[in-house]
Amino acid sequence: MRVGILSSGGKDSAYSAWWAQMQGWEIVALITVAIKEEDSMMFQIQGTYISAFQSTSMGVPWLPVMSRGIEEIEILDLKESLEGKKDNYQVFEEIWPERISRPEGIEIFDGELKIDALVSGALRSDYQKTRIERMCNDIGVKSFCPLWHKNSLGHMRSILEHGFEIKFVSVSCEGLDETWLGKSLTNEKLEELILLSEKYRFNLDGEGGEFETITVNGPHMKKRINCSGTSKFISGRGEWTIQTLDIEQG
Repeated sequence: MRVGILSSGGKDSAYSAWWAQMQGWEIVALITVAIKEEDSMMFQIQGTYISAFQSTSMGVPWLPVMSRGIEEIEILDLKESLEGKKDNYQVFEEIWPERISRPEGIEIFDGELKIDALVSGALRSDYQKTRIERMCNDIGVKSFCPLWHKNSLGHMRSILEHGFEIKFVSVSCEGLDETWLGKSLTNEKLEELILLSEKYRFNLDGEGGEFETITVNGPHMKKRINCSGTSKFISGRGEWTIQTLDIEQG
């Protein structure tokens, strides 16, 4: 089966890409929606361009999609890109941050994406899942959400057990402060996160927008991604902005 992976660069889409590999499916491209405004009902905002490095590490093309994040329009932006109605090279030029060196050997997918299915990392957002399924139905492909309603604790433990390395790039809930920004999830940090989620009653897996992540290594990747960044924390919300990215050599 030929599939595309809807990839934010975070933990759930990375896990879903690995899941697709484990099915023996051919991953045609990683597809990333870059939001140009400050909010989106559908897609991650922070650090999504790391997906370009993930795709290069995996040896598959990257399909960048640009959207302003307008409700009900952003899914149409994705649909048109999958149908080959956008110039993906131009999109790449417009969304790529000047401070970040481009991945060596990156392959930009251009044209219509001919796939049998789209795989996404949706966990419990009916808003996201139903709109993805509706779009897939419109373009005649299947939709797979392998993490749908997966137990939060089981999912977070599985991420560590299978060798994924993730970093926190945003926090926006009571209980998570600036000390989490840029930090990697470890067994020790997970235990701390469990206690905080119970005390402050937030979603352990961040499904409610409590935090966002990027994935710098995992079983689906051939090489690790090195990165550095800077933190900003104001009025209970924090972001870790990536400043450098490169793929480990050797």
